[in-house]
Amino acid sequence: MNVDTATRPGERIASRGGVSIHRWSEDDLPVLRRANTAEMTAFLGGPEPEEKVLDRHKRYLRYWQNGEARMFTIRVDDAAEPVGSVGYWETVWHGEPVYEAGWGIATGYQGRGIASLALAACLGDAATHGDRRAVLAFPRVDNAASNALCRAVGFVCAGEEGFEYPKGHPIRVNAWVYQLRDGAGIAGG
Repeated sequence: MNVDTATRPGERIASRGGVSIHRWSEDDLPVLRRANTAEMTAFLGGPEPEEKVLDRHKRYLRYWQNGEARMFTIRVDDAAEPVGSVGYWETVWHGEPVYEAGWGIATGYQGRGIASLALAACLGDAATHGDRRAVLAFPRVDNAASNALCRAVGFVCAGEEGFEYPKGHPIRVNAWVYQLRDGAGIAGG
């Protein structure tokens, strides 16, 4: 992924149906703090200590600087503050360089179609700015909402597999594949 020097922190990147994604900025630490609850992290190993939240925020800022990932806040027209986050980062899956996507929507805004609009905008950004052929998502097999979101946005399930999240904590996930370009050789493509 190339370093993006064209956008500024906090700048709107894309908008669909009253939902917009904005480049991660120094002001976005509260988004991570609001998402660091037992309910919001139930499928992610639970809340993190403050030091890990601060480290995550610093990484999101640094990722934009070095082109390693693109993290966004999610905004909706009827809310004063961001209602979540979405983004993608470089990884390798079964020997293939791909992106991995992740997202989170504040509890009070779930079930309104915000995640699907934000994730679709994020995938559009990956197709425009990325250099890999596919984006993967790995929701736990028991996370019905995230698995349904993957299906609704156009990911194809490549099957169930073992995963570690957080590191050292084995879980079972569905591996969902979204093709950005010719997917020859990518499972599920």
